[in-house]
Amino acid sequence: MLIVTINEIPGKKLEALGVVRGSTVQSRNLGHDMMSGFRTLVGGEVTDYADMLTEARQIATGRMVKDAEALGADAIVGMRYASASVMQGAAEVIAYGTAVKFV
Repeated sequence: MLIVTINEIPGKKLEALGVVRGSTVQSRNLGHDMMSGFRTLVGGEVTDYADMLTEARQIATGRMVKDAEALGADAIVGMRYASASVMQGAAEVIAYGTAVKFV
């Protein structure tokens, strides 16, 4: 599945099939939360959360692709990510875009 952040694919004529999306809510365990809390005291990257969000983006993207495949799409254009904190130590990540078919 071709996924692009631009709204067209150079050299291709597209038929829009509709909006597709995939989302997940991920959280870290208490031990990781405590270690990450210590990290905020000294500064630097909180790698546990960075890893969690990377995994969440991969899951959300996979679910978005499945949504597009169900529509018979060849590609997804205008793809974006959004995220929100749903509680302490948990975040929702959503991937969305427009499913298109090559014509």
